[in-house]
Amino acid sequence: METSEIIFLTAIFIVFYTYLGYGIVLYALVRVKRLFTPTKKPTEDLFEPDITLMIAAYNERDYVRQKVENSQLLDYPREKLHQLWVTDGSDDGTPDLLANYPDITVLHLDQRRGKIAAMNRGMKFVKTPIVIFSDANTMLGERSVRVIAELFRDPKTGCVSGEKRIFNSEEDRAAGAGEGIYWKYESALKRWDAELNTAVGAAGELFAIRSELFQEVEPDTLLDDFIISLRVAMKGYKIDYNPDAYAIESPSENIKEELKRKIRIAAGGIQSIVRLRPLLNIFKYRTLSFQYISHRVLRWTIAPLLLPFILVYNIIIIENGVIYQISLAGQIIFYLMACAGWILQSRKIKIKALFVPYYFLIMNYAVYRGFFRYLAKNQSVNWERAKRG
Repeated sequence: METSEIIFLTAIFIVFYTYLGYGIVLYALVRVKRLFTPTKKPTEDLFEPDITLMIAAYNERDYVRQKVENSQLLDYPREKLHQLWVTDGSDDGTPDLLANYPDITVLHLDQRRGKIAAMNRGMKFVKTPIVIFSDANTMLGERSVRVIAELFRDPKTGCVSGEKRIFNSEEDRAAGAGEGIYWKYESALKRWDAELNTAVGAAGELFAIRSELFQEVEPDTLLDDFIISLRVAMKGYKIDYNPDAYAIESPSENIKEELKRKIRIAAGGIQSIVRLRPLLNIFKYRTLSFQYISHRVLRWTIAPLLLPFILVYNIIIIENGVIYQISLAGQIIFYLMACAGWILQSRKIKIKALFVPYYFLIMNYAVYRGFFRYLAKNQSVNWERAKRG
């Protein structure tokens, strides 16, 4: 085999492993682990520690009533679930609306310094052993808090990630279809990651930590949920996950809004890799490093760079054999499907399969934009919220 062919096949393998292969390997490892791990017997006694539900909210007037009512209807003792809202910078009447609920603690400063600054400040007022972070515009499943509390029964669990669910209807467009499918796959990976060792990060829409493990995060942090949860894991604790604890929200209104969100996440991903450099040491963190590199680092670095390389290189070596002609044809078909998804993005979905490759390319394009935005240091810590459908 020629050197050029080895290079090409290696690139193909890395991309395949990043997006599909790791899931296959992970599932196989989990199946093997199940053979040697006894099934845990369910406990009948209730585990109901005091919990603080913290919502860092900026100009969320439209969601206040719905969020508060949703929180009050959760299956958990009202006297043990304390709501804490940090509304710094809000000037749309959000704090005034919250004043109508005397059992809610509201912290407010006129200055807006970003979500992580609000979380850092809010944590100084948390008196409960567990704190749950959630967004104002996401509604929680009725049993979510109880499921999270139960996972903290294990003293080795330091963080719990809930599931992010995207509300989809038959009329969803490209953003909703792609985002929904992506999160279903992500949820499966998180479930297997947690079963093997630990989940790799948490969803900002719903995650919890032991309050004593909270480490104040740098004020310019872009992915607070990812940094906070991984630093808990680096201390030797597990990030557990259960899809029965979930937050649900509407999909991005369109691909433009979803792209805006993905670019910020990509910039935050590069920032996270820099700040979590020790996690790349597989000799120290072992399984955690393997999961972190496979599930996150490759997606935010090497794999997106290889996609255009594989296409161009395939054209160069197409004369090397039929297999390279087939692979090039496959890529062309894939990109044509993505183009079809782009053309149909503003229409009602009839063939969702066309939007999967389109969303995939949008995700990887966002990595390029996010990388250069990180280098330019012009990504604001203040979220510009994506419009939801």
